[in-house]
Amino acid sequence: DAKHLVPNKMRDFFCTINLDQEEVFRTQVVEKSLSPYFGEEFYFEIPRTFQWLSFYIYDKSVLQKDLRIGKVSIKKEDLCNYTGKENWFMLQPVDSNSEVQGKVHLELKLNELITDNGSVCQQLVVHIKECHGLPLINGQNCDPYATVSLVGPSRNDQKKTKVKKKTSNPQFNETFYFEVTRSSSYTKKSQFQVEEEDIEKLEVRVDLWNNGNLVQDIFLGEIKVPVKVLRNDSFQAWYLLQPRENGNKPSKTDDLGSLRLYICYTEDCVLPSEYYTSLRDLLLKSSEVQPISASAAYILSEVCRDKCDAVLPLVRLLLHHRKLVPFVAAVAELDLKDTQEANTVFRGNSLATRCVDEMMKIVGKHYLKVTLKPVIDEICESPKPCEIDPIKLREGDNVEINMENLRYYVDKVFREIVRSSISCPTLMCDVFYSLRHLAATRFPNDPHVQYSAVSSFVFLRFFAVAVVSPHTFHLRPHHPDAQTSRTLTLISKAIQTLGSWGSLTKSKLSSFKETFMCEFFKTFQEDKFTESVKKFLDDVSSTESREPSGLSEPVHLKEGEMYKRAQGRTRIGKKNFKKRWFCLTSREFTYHKQQDKEPIFTIPIKNILAVEKLDESSFNKKNMFQVLHGEKPLYIQANNCVEASEWIEALCRVTRCNQKRLSFYHPSAFLNGNWLCCKATIENTVGCARCTADVPADTQIEIDGDRETERIYSLFAVNMSKIQKLEEACGSIAVYQGPRKEPDDYSNFTIEDSVATFHTLKQIIDTVEKLSESHEKYRKKRSSSAKYGSE
Repeated sequence: DAKHLVPNKMRDFFCTINLDQEEVFRTQVVEKSLSPYFGEEFYFEIPRTFQWLSFYIYDKSVLQKDLRIGKVSIKKEDLCNYTGKENWFMLQPVDSNSEVQGKVHLELKLNELITDNGSVCQQLVVHIKECHGLPLINGQNCDPYATVSLVGPSRNDQKKTKVKKKTSNPQFNETFYFEVTRSSSYTKKSQFQVEEEDIEKLEVRVDLWNNGNLVQDIFLGEIKVPVKVLRNDSFQAWYLLQPRENGNKPSKTDDLGSLRLYICYTEDCVLPSEYYTSLRDLLLKSSEVQPISASAAYILSEVCRDKCDAVLPLVRLLLHHRKLVPFVAAVAELDLKDTQEANTVFRGNSLATRCVDEMMKIVGKHYLKVTLKPVIDEICESPKPCEIDPIKLREGDNVEINMENLRYYVDKVFREIVRSSISCPTLMCDVFYSLRHLAATRFPNDPHVQYSAVSSFVFLRFFAVAVVSPHTFHLRPHHPDAQTSRTLTLISKAIQTLGSWGSLTKSKLSSFKETFMCEFFKTFQEDKFTESVKKFLDDVSSTESREPSGLSEPVHLKEGEMYKRAQGRTRIGKKNFKKRWFCLTSREFTYHKQQDKEPIFTIPIKNILAVEKLDESSFNKKNMFQVLHGEKPLYIQANNCVEASEWIEALCRVTRCNQKRLSFYHPSAFLNGNWLCCKATIENTVGCARCTADVPADTQIEIDGDRETERIYSLFAVNMSKIQKLEEACGSIAVYQGPRKEPDDYSNFTIEDSVATFHTLKQIIDTVEKLSESHEKYRKKRSSSAKYGSE
C-alpha cells in the first residue's frame, strides 16, 4: 500500500513492478484515495540479468498519458537487505537521467606508435561492438546511437556511431582512434595540451542515445572506463549502462509520499546435478528414518528460524521425487502424539500442517480453478450486496435481501465444492487418506475425528482461504474491492462452518462471536448439508482408483493477452501483428479475438513440434517466441520478458512427450525468400540451431529438483552453528542419561533418539561442507576469469 501521495487531477493510482525499465506486472487501479491499499502479491522467476527492481506509482488518466508520481528503485545488490520483511520507502522523483537499462560490449586497446622521426606516442583504440537490452521508447524499439569520448581535465574528444533503426540490441561494430600522448616534437597548435602524466586522468566515456529525429534525443545510459586500467594491454568486456552522475542523487523536492513493500528475493547458484547426490539422497530417505525427528528433512525445519523457509523447497523436492506422502504421514503421526483432544486435530502450525498446506497450493491449482473460478468471477464481476452486520449496513440497505443474496452465493460455492470430488488430484486424495487413517487410529473412540482431520485442511485451509483471497490463488487477476472483499469474507466464514459439520456433530450456534452470523446459520440447520459434506470427505479421502480428471476435461494451464503475427493463410491482407487472447490446455493451444470468444485458430498439443525463442532481428521486436507445428510457424510477442519465459516453459512442458519433436530449428524468421539466420532459401529446410534441452514433463507442477536442493543447502549452511550445537547436545545426552536440571540451548528441539539424530547431523555437516567447497571453487574460478567492467 501507499500513503500521503501527492494529489493530482484524478487521484486514481496504480503501481507497476519493473525490471530496470521493463514493466512486468501492474496492480489494479485504486480510485479516489491518496493512501491506496493494493494488497497484491506477485511471484515470478527473473529470466534475465537486471540492475534495479523498481516500483512506479502512476496517477491514472482517461484521455492523457498516465502520470508517473514517483518511484522506489532498489539495486540488485541491496535486495538482500530488505528481503523477508516489510519496509516503508519514500517515493523518489522520476528523473530521465536515471532511467537506464542494458549493457554495451566494448573492446579497448592501447597502442604505441612510432612516428616518422622515431619518437613514440600512444593511441587508444575503442571498438564498440554491440548493445543488448536497451529499453523500449513509447512501447517501441528505440533508434539507438552511441557517442564515444576521451575525456580529461583539458580535453573532450567525441565521436559518434551511425544510428541503428528499431532495435534494442544494436550491432555497431565501429572502431574509433584517439591520440592519448604525443611526441615531444609535436608542434601543431591545438585547443588542448597533453602531458605524459595526463594519462592517469583520462577516461573513455560511452553514452547511448535514442535518436529523436524531430524531437529531443533521449539519454539511454553511459559507462566510463579509466584509460590507466589498460596498462598497455587490450581486453573486451560487457559493461552495464549506468545513470548519469547526477541521475540518482537525491534532490530537494516536496514529499511525494511513501510505498510499503514486502519483498522476498532469493538468488541461488545451482551447480551440476551430480554435486547434490549426497544431500538429495539424505533428504529423500527421511520418511524411512526412525524416529522421523532424526531425519534430515525434520532437522531442517527445526533449525530454520521460520519453518516456512524450509517447507517450500522441501515439499517441492519430495513432490518431484514422489516421496511426499510417506513423509507427511510420518510427521503427521508425530504431530498426533502431542494432540490430546480430538477436536484440535491438525489445528496448529506444525511441520505436518504446513507441508499439507504447501502441497495443496502446488498440486491443487487446477482443482481450484475448475471448482471455484466461475462462481468467484460471478461474485466479483456482478456483485450483489451481502452485508448482514447491522453495524456495517449502509443507509437504504435491506438486511433480508442481503441475507438472501449471501445465502445464494454460499449455496452456490458449497454446491460446487461438494460436487468436485472427481476433480480432486490423486496426490491430495492419498494425503487425505493417510491423515484420516492416522487420526482414527489415534482416537479410536471418536467416530467423527476421521472427518474433521480431512475437513480441517480441505475446507478451512484450502477452499475457505481461496475464497477470501482469490487473487493469491490466481483465481482473479487483482485484489477485490472493499465491498466484494467483505462479501468473500462472509462466504468464507460460512464455508468453514459448513465444512466443519463433516464431524457429524450439531453446530453450536452459541459458539459464534457475531450474533448476525448465528441468525444466518439458523437457515442451514438441515441434515442434507451434513450428509453432503460427509460424502465429499469420504470421496476425497478414498484410495479407490478413479478416472483422472484430465481424461474427462482438459487441464487449463495458462491464458493471457499477447500479439501474434498474421500467418498469411489468406492472400488478402498485410502480415502484421494483432492482439489476441491465448489459451493453453493439456489438449490444445488456441488464440481468440477476445477472451471468452470462440477460438480463431487451434493447434492440438500433439501437433506442436518445438517452442523456441525468436531472434529480435526477425521483426525488430523484443520478447518473441515461435510455436512450430504442421503449418507455418506461429510467431508470438509477449508483453515482457517474464511473460515470454513463462509461456515458453508452459508450452515446452506440455509438449515434451510429443513423438515428432524437432531436434533443430531456425532461430530467425523466413522473410523475403530466405532464412535470416542461415540464409537458406528453401523454407522447409532443416533448422540451423539445436533445440533447447528438455524440461520437466509434469504439465501441472514445474519443479527443478537441483534448485530446490541448492535452496535447502543454503538453509543448512546459514544455520550451521545451530546444527553443530544440536550435534553437541545429542552427544551429551547419549553420554549423560540423567534428568535435565535446567533448560539447555537445545530444549526447544525435538530429540527422541539422540544416537540416530547425532548420526544424521554428522551426515548433514559432512555433506554441507563438501558442497561449500564446491561453491568456493566455483566462486574463485569465476572471480579469476572476470574482467574489469564485466557483469
